Amino acid sequence: MPQMNKGGKFIFGISILRDDLCIQFPTQAIKEYDITSEGKIFLISGSKKTGGFVVTRKGLLYDSKIGNILKDTAKLCNYELAQGEFVKYKGRLYCWLNISSDGKIQITPNMMNTLEINIGDKLLSIRGSDIGFTMGAKGPLLEKAENFHGEIEIY
Repeated sequence: MPQMNKGGKFIFGISILRDDLCIQFPTQAIKEYDITSEGKIFLISGSKKTGGFVVTRKGLLYDSKIGNILKDTAKLCNYELAQGEFVKYKGRLYCWLNISSDGKIQITPNMMNTLEINIGDKLLSIRGSDIGFTMGAKGPLLEKAENFHGEIEIY
């Protein structure tokens, strides 16, 4: 897992949004966040700077400092909304999706539009907080990754 610069963010790899609308998460991110353990994940819309989305699961999110989203939105918490249906909460968008045991998700065209990502986009998997990891779609880290001389695994 490369670090783009001294003291900088760690990168797990690059995931490509495939033609079948699937995204395979990097192996190390899957293991570090035990992201497949519940069979379902939450996506949180990314920042204006990085775009993309944050990936987490109920066991990491519920008792976190931003866990109120689940406590205040029972339909999201209990997976009662349709898969990929976003709800807005304090300026961010949240949804849930099934995740395969090997760390693959499938998004919808509506999700692509909402998250402003496209087929073929390279999403940079960035270690975030202990709550989740970011799948960044734009910004300076993605540019650094494009110019990085080491190896970044592609998924």
